[in-house]
Amino acid sequence: MDDFILARVLHVVAVLMWIGGVAFVTLVVMPSVRAGHEPEDRLAAFHRIEGRFAPQARWWVLIAGASGLWMTWRADIWDRFADPRFWWMHAMLILWLLFAAMLFVVEPLFLHRRLKASADPAADFARMERMHRIALAASIVTVIGAVGGSHGLF
Repeated sequence: MDDFILARVLHVVAVLMWIGGVAFVTLVVMPSVRAGHEPEDRLAAFHRIEGRFAPQARWWVLIAGASGLWMTWRADIWDRFADPRFWWMHAMLILWLLFAAMLFVVEPLFLHRRLKASADPAADFARMERMHRIALAASIVTVIGAVGGSHGLF
């Protein structure tokens, strides 16, 4: 099998699982936690669920990044980053960098500790919900741009 085809398959599956997971957490888990728990208990309830998803998200983000880098290198399409018509390449990279930073640096080194010692867990949960909605919206725009752009829409 052609290595580029394999990289594309891995990339699409990784993005599907990663962004699909973000959508599930944002549109199903968080509203369920909000509806089923008192405001002061929501943050703890969310972390009990999120603790099972975070390791999976890390793997999918790693696979998406590695396969995207491989395809960029293999196809020698680095010049796309210098062309504004390929804005979706920038969007993919920026989105990946943001999620990688959150999953591998911010959450484990700072955020989890801060949230455990939260003086206002209700406000922190509400802030986290807003951030997830923003991340999901950016992800959707990026996926639309990447699929449309890679098939000649832009």
